[in-house]
Amino acid sequence: MTQFGRALSELNIEILCANTSQAKGRVERAHHTLQDRLVKELRLAGISTMEAANAFLPVFVQTSNNRFAKPPASKRDLHRPIAGTNDLDGILCWREQRSVSRQLVVNYNRMKFMLRPDKTPAALAGKLVDIYDFPDGRLEIRWRGLPLSYSVFDHLQRVSHAAIIENKRLGEVLAWIKQQQDKHPHYRDNLAGPRRSNQKAGLMKDRVDRLVQGKKPGRHPARRGRRSCDTGVCAATAPATSEAAE
Repeated sequence: MTQFGRALSELNIEILCANTSQAKGRVERAHHTLQDRLVKELRLAGISTMEAANAFLPVFVQTSNNRFAKPPASKRDLHRPIAGTNDLDGILCWREQRSVSRQLVVNYNRMKFMLRPDKTPAALAGKLVDIYDFPDGRLEIRWRGLPLSYSVFDHLQRVSHAAIIENKRLGEVLAWIKQQQDKHPHYRDNLAGPRRSNQKAGLMKDRVDRLVQGKKPGRHPARRGRRSCDTGVCAATAPATSEAAE
């Protein structure tokens, strides 16, 4: 189940999938109006700039509604109010389940979240916990709805030049570590969680920024298709076949 489907299921909302364009009549009619009628109206009005088009839109909407709008069969508002038991923050967020190791460690997004043993029961080892990744950058680990205290160890921590200069005794070791890290600057982009472009500075947002800074622009090698690979194999084996025939 997708995150969208899970959220609607918890809100007791049924998904009605429209598998054909005929089943999406209202949407297709709106697209036809915007892609056909609006374009013609703009041309007839002699509008060719974005500013003039934005100024013309209110007039177009009012004229279109006056011509084609129909009153509803019933004026009763059938929207269902939100139940008081619905926690919208906990529902409208990115949620995943992770298993707790024997050392009370939870892995998520290539990060280790170490649960505090003084506030976490030992029986939690081997159980599944829920990761709540909120759109504002907050992250919670919950078990049966109760938040758990944790500390974070990030796999993507890197050695900077400032750290090498400040630690004179470990300068050579840190320099060697940085040299090894620079050999592999690229990280995979398949990290879980919501988009973080609009998030405030925090644990997950700062981590994504480090990922972006660690990347170096470069051209990826062209991916060879199955047909080209087969052609290469056939070309390589052709001489051997001819020699065998001789």
